[in-house]
Amino acid sequence: MANPTDRHISKLTKQTLALILAGGRGSRLYELTKWRAKPAVPFGGKFRIIDFPLSNCINSGIDRMGVVTQYKSHSLVRHLVNGWSNFRSEFGESMEILPASMRVGDEWYKGTADAVFQNIDIIRHHKPEYVLILGGDHIYKMDYGPLVASHESRQADMSVCCVEVSTEEAAGAFGVIQVDDTGRVVGFEEKPANPKEIPGKPGRVLASMGNYVFSTEFLYDELIRDADDAQSSHDFGHDILPRLVASHRVYAFRLGEDRPNERPYWRDVGTLDALFEANLELVELAPQLDLYDNIWPIYTHQQQLPSAKFVHDKEGRTGMAINSIVSGGCIVSGAELNRCLLFSNVRVHSYSRVRDSVIMPDVVVGRNCRIEKAIIDRGVVLPSGTDVGLDRAADEAKGFRVTDDGVTLVTPDFLGQSLHRLR
Repeated sequence: MANPTDRHISKLTKQTLALILAGGRGSRLYELTKWRAKPAVPFGGKFRIIDFPLSNCINSGIDRMGVVTQYKSHSLVRHLVNGWSNFRSEFGESMEILPASMRVGDEWYKGTADAVFQNIDIIRHHKPEYVLILGGDHIYKMDYGPLVASHESRQADMSVCCVEVSTEEAAGAFGVIQVDDTGRVVGFEEKPANPKEIPGKPGRVLASMGNYVFSTEFLYDELIRDADDAQSSHDFGHDILPRLVASHRVYAFRLGEDRPNERPYWRDVGTLDALFEANLELVELAPQLDLYDNIWPIYTHQQQLPSAKFVHDKEGRTGMAINSIVSGGCIVSGAELNRCLLFSNVRVHSYSRVRDSVIMPDVVVGRNCRIEKAIIDRGVVLPSGTDVGLDRAADEAKGFRVTDDGVTLVTPDFLGQSLHRLR
């Protein structure tokens, strides 16, 4: 028999329109986002970052979505068209791509709030009761149904998703929230250098995930008010949220609040080190993020590819992978992989050794290469005998980027390869 509460939540999600803000540049990923928006960055062997909020919507019963794009969006749009365009309009389902197109003036999106304001007419066309605004650049699983239900039951003007992180992680990187005993937000600082800790939890803070719920009519009023404010930067975190905390009913909803016995998973993969670490966590025996979960699957577009193949079995020339994820279309030919994540269509040739590395799609690793603690970007062709990640000074002399934690990034541009040649 159906639970009446579940039925109530399903009605609320049907009345919700999700807008995913996917226009970010992701400057802390450096050359990895030189030719793509951050939400289009590959993750987990076959996915892109944008697949996580989209899949969360589908699994939550929210089947009306808009993806707001701006910065270098071609690969993102291509992915959305190929993998996320099979919705049934006769059932009220939709996934719309909302590029910056000067709908209400002669400027591109000036901030997150302006990106939503410039699409007010599209929101009005859908006539939702609630608007769920999501960041498009984080890795996590979340049922948005309890979030919308919490917003409705508390009669909130705005609800903010938050997650507990360390003070060091939050400093200068995340908006930080203070709440009272009822969950009402009583303080907010956008990316403070010295975040306020959770009372009784030294070294821990509540960080905003950049996900918000608004009752639709209230959202219209606030977006118009913000658009008319010449002093505003037109951003939810910088402008709208701080002002509403002081004057309206703003409540926090903690990630995992509806599942108190589970440890919530959320990763901001906004730096090369964080992206590297989050990918390699997946090769562990029992990673916290379960991509083999049939109950809450992550959907994506993927090519029709043959299975991964391992060939040669001679001393010193055995195709093998240990504690690794190897995607479809890959051929490991007489090479050794250890703690690696290979995306689709990777070729690793004989006598090469790859360890603790993330190899993105369509990479070719020549013979006798040694790669350790590296991210190899899409389309790179590593010449035979190339070493990556063994000697920091040598990597930097080759023009590769090496992070503070010692992760080496190699892109086609670093090697003078013509994948992105402009002239």
